[in-house]
Amino acid sequence: MLTTSAASPLIHLHASDNVGVARAHIPAGAAVILDGMGVTALAEIPSGHKMAVAPIPAGSRVLKYGQTIGVATADIAPGAHVHLHNLAMQESDVAHHFAEDGRATELLPQAARRTFEGYVRPDGQVGTRNYIGIVTSVNCSATVARAVADHFNRGGLEGFGNVDGVVALTHGTGCAINTKTEGYAYLTRVLGGYAKNPNFAGILMIGLGCETNQIEPIVSREGLVEGRLLRTMTIQGLGGTRKTIETASAIIREMLPIANAAQRTTVPLTGLKVALQCGGSDGYSGISANPALGYAADLVVKHGGTAVLSETPEIYGAEHLLTRRAVSPEVAQKLMDRIDWWRTYTERNGAELNNNPSHGNKAGGLTTILEKSLGAVAKGGSMPLEAVYEYAEIIDRTGFVFMDTPGYDPVAVTGQVAGGCNVVVFTTGRGSVSGFKPAPCIKVATNTQMYEHMHEDMDINCGGIVTGEDTIAAAGERIFEMILAVASGAHTASEDFGFGDSEFVPWQIGAVT
Repeated sequence: MLTTSAASPLIHLHASDNVGVARAHIPAGAAVILDGMGVTALAEIPSGHKMAVAPIPAGSRVLKYGQTIGVATADIAPGAHVHLHNLAMQESDVAHHFAEDGRATELLPQAARRTFEGYVRPDGQVGTRNYIGIVTSVNCSATVARAVADHFNRGGLEGFGNVDGVVALTHGTGCAINTKTEGYAYLTRVLGGYAKNPNFAGILMIGLGCETNQIEPIVSREGLVEGRLLRTMTIQGLGGTRKTIETASAIIREMLPIANAAQRTTVPLTGLKVALQCGGSDGYSGISANPALGYAADLVVKHGGTAVLSETPEIYGAEHLLTRRAVSPEVAQKLMDRIDWWRTYTERNGAELNNNPSHGNKAGGLTTILEKSLGAVAKGGSMPLEAVYEYAEIIDRTGFVFMDTPGYDPVAVTGQVAGGCNVVVFTTGRGSVSGFKPAPCIKVATNTQMYEHMHEDMDINCGGIVTGEDTIAAAGERIFEMILAVASGAHTASEDFGFGDSEFVPWQIGAVT
C-alpha cells in the first residue's frame, strides 16, 4: 500500500491508481502535490471521496487499490471529483487463481503465544461472557421470552454478580415455512448454534407448541442434550402465558447458582473465535480501520485463534484476493460456489449485488460494490484461507476462515455467533452502534471526526492512519490487545449502553406461506 506524505491532502494507495482519496475536505481550486507533481482540484472534494489524478477516458477503468472499482461514464480530467455522477458499476471480470500462495498458516511457537481469561465449558469450548439465553422457536413465544428476561435483568440477578444477564433471542419467523427449504435449515442452525455458543452458561428454549419449527427436531438434529443447563418448554403445553412465565422463571432461578459458580481461567487463543465485521462504511474504511483489523486478525491467527470473515456480497469483486490464499482448490471452489449462489439469488429476487452500498456508504465516498468489497476484504488480513462455511455452520477449524452471510450486519453477525464466535470486532466510518449479545462487540472508527463526534459509542480510533499520525501496524496491535482484554472480561462501549438484545436476526429467505 503506497501513500503520500501526511502533508499531502490526497492518499494515493497504489502506483497504478488513477484516483486518490481526500484525507480531508479539498476546496475547488486547491493545488494538490502528489508524488512531486501538482494537480488542481477542479471541484470540491469531500473528505473520503476520490479525485482523479490522471486522465480517465469515458469507458475506461477507474483504479483504486490497484484494482478496478468501476468504469468512467464520461471523460474525467485530472482534479475532477470521481463519484456516482461519472463512475458506474461493471460486472467483475477478475481472474481467479486457486490456492496460488501455497503458504501454511504462520503460528508462533507455543511458548510465545498469548492467552486470555475465559470460561471453559463442559464441551471444551471457551466463553468470553457468562449469560443465560432464552431461545425462541417461533415469533409467538417472543413476548413471553422477553418478559422472563426483563424480570431478571431489572433486578432479578441480585446475588449473582458473575452472571452477565439473561438474553431473550427472539425473531420474526418459525412458522409458515417449508421444513425442506434453505430458510428452515438456516433458522434451525442458528437456534442450535446459539444454544451451543460458549458465551451462554445455560439455555432455555421456549416454543408456542403448534409451530412448524418444533423444538424437539432442533434438539435432536443439533446434538443438544437436555439437562440442568438446557431446558425446553411450550406455552400451550404449560397452559398459557402466566404459567409459562412462572415456570420459565423458576427454571432460570435453578440455573443461576450453577452459572454464577463459573470462574475465568487462563486459556490459549485456540478458544477464541473473532467475528470480523464492518458497517456504516466510508471512503476511509479500506484505508484505516479495515486493514488495521486485518493486521489484528493475523495476530489472532498467529497466536492460535480463529478469525472469521463474512458478508459474501461485500467480497464480490475482491474474492480473487481470497481464492489465491485458499489452502486448497476445494476451499477456493467452495467460495466461488457461494458467489455463484449469490448471483442467482439476487437475480431471482429482482436485485443485483451492486444494490449493496447504502446511502451512507455513498455519502462517505464509496461508489460501487467493487470498491466497497476491496476495502471490506482487508479485514481478513493476509493469512491462508483455511475453510469456507455456509451460514451458521459450526466453525470447527482454527485460523482464518470465511462464512457465507448477507452483507446486512445483524444477519451476518447472527450467523457468525451461531457458528461459535465469542467476540465481534466491528469497523465503522459513519457510526454504527450495534451490539450482539452474547458476544461483546468492539467498535473501531475509521476517521477521527466521527470518533470524536460519537466517542461514547466507539472503542478504538484508527483515524490517525488517514492523517499520517498512526500506522496500520500500531493500530492493529491496539485492536489485538483490546480483543484479549475484552475476551477476558473488559467491557465495550456497546455493552455499557446495553446494546445487543435486538440484533439477533436469523437470515430469513424463501416463501412465507
